[in-house]
Amino acid sequence: ALLAALAAFLLLLICMIAYVTAIKMPTLHRHEEEKFFIDAEGRKEPVPSIHDPSTKELSVVVPSYNEEDRLPRMMDEALNYLEKRQKRDPSFTYEVIVVDDGSKDQTTKVAMKYCKKYGSDKVRVLSLVKNRGKGGAVRMGVFSSRGGKILMADADGATKFADIEKVEEGLKNLQPWPNQMAISCGSRAHLEKDSIAKRSYFRTLLMYGFHFLVWFLCVKEIRDTQCGFKLLTREAALRTFSALHIERWAFDVELLYIAQRLGIPIAEVAVNWTEIEGSKLVPFWSWLQMGRDLLFIRLRYMTGAWQLQTRKCN
Repeated sequence: ALLAALAAFLLLLICMIAYVTAIKMPTLHRHEEEKFFIDAEGRKEPVPSIHDPSTKELSVVVPSYNEEDRLPRMMDEALNYLEKRQKRDPSFTYEVIVVDDGSKDQTTKVAMKYCKKYGSDKVRVLSLVKNRGKGGAVRMGVFSSRGGKILMADADGATKFADIEKVEEGLKNLQPWPNQMAISCGSRAHLEKDSIAKRSYFRTLLMYGFHFLVWFLCVKEIRDTQCGFKLLTREAALRTFSALHIERWAFDVELLYIAQRLGIPIAEVAVNWTEIEGSKLVPFWSWLQMGRDLLFIRLRYMTGAWQLQTRKCN
């Protein structure tokens, strides 16, 4: 009885801490410099808004922090695929938005080379004044997109870009989309056995612990929530990213948790994935932070500290 009372007290204390320390919503304010893209000629173009009607079939949002070395491989592969697809189907239109998340290297300069080569209608670079975290960077790119469908794609190019066709098929299979909302997630779950053989026991233990927390606290339907290859309809992107609180590593989990709460259908599709050197994740500390975030996601929504709200970015 004493142990039960102590456990109940600790749970109540953690709930109170989660509620009191909750930031109601991260700011969606754009700095003045973030209200413009720079076109291929060096002129300023005002960013569009996700609240406007779509004018492209696909937007690809690439969050990038100190990615001057890894970004070219991803951009070359993505643009090669997108250009070939457009030649096969002239009605297909796209844009790639590289979001430089306050990098200290030449990420913006590298990305601008692609803007100059392909034109600012196809490649745009959004440079954030300060680092917001991966989730914050993706959201700023999403809110600046013109696509009817919006793809999140990591700057390391770990996922084979042509696998977007598999993810699109997953999205298509969810039709009819309720309120035009649906999400299709690339997944590495089928590669788990091979990856375990290459990992230390400690990293494998951390991985299983993280997967259990995701399943137990937040998202039960998706085995791999962290693959950075996710395709959303425009309406689903608007609703989920408008309500997003977490701006760093665990943002994917909150995004899918929000989608579940809103009744948005979600598909999980196996994709080809290769681990690329240069990850910003520090295994123990990053996963410890994500574990804390997972617990707080559940508790803060449960206590009403966080609510599902649709907001505009100013």
